Amino acid sequence: MTTLKEKLQSFLEPKLIEEISAIGNIMTFKEGDVIMDYGKKIKFMPMILSGTIRVMRRDEDDHEILLYYLGSNESCAMAYTCCMEAKKSEIKAIAEDNVELIAIPHDKLDEWLSKYPSWKSYIFNSFTQRFNELLKSLESIAFNKLDERLIKYLKNKVKVSGKTSIPLSHHQIAEEMGTSRVVISRLLKQLENDKKLVLYRNEIKLLSGF
Repeated sequence: MTTLKEKLQSFLEPKLIEEISAIGNIMTFKEGDVIMDYGKKIKFMPMILSGTIRVMRRDEDDHEILLYYLGSNESCAMAYTCCMEAKKSEIKAIAEDNVELIAIPHDKLDEWLSKYPSWKSYIFNSFTQRFNELLKSLESIAFNKLDERLIKYLKNKVKVSGKTSIPLSHHQIAEEMGTSRVVISRLLKQLENDKKLVLYRNEIKLLSGF
């Protein structure tokens, strides 16, 4: 079994890893568990050790849209910001599969920025990654047709899960893409007719021609 030190030593310095090991709280979540929710106070910053987290944002009309995914050794820039500013959560984080993370107490986030160069790099890289992902999402919405966005969405799901069969409902896809279920159902049916995928109840199997 891989130790915490082995998981973190490639990008964090030894003394920082010792501190994280001493004060961090290892937490596990099952697929579908809500890790952070709207309006709740965020008391820690998560560092994902294994698994994948889906991060959502809700608008004024209670419509949700997918912001980004977080994988191993990654963290949530928005959770970091809410922690530092003692704000309530503006995001919803859901376990995409079984997740193990280490919770970093909020009082250490600022202290480590000046104390450990590797922590500063880790946090800045996290913000840069999330910013670039959000830019790509905006570009996709602005310049790509919905069918192209759907294909990219499904490919990303496969990349994240490592499986060609994805447990997804049409309603869930519509919510994450910010559109209607009827439109998504029509586009999926067309892809099925084109022999790109096979539709099952609450599951989609991508074929080799996808």
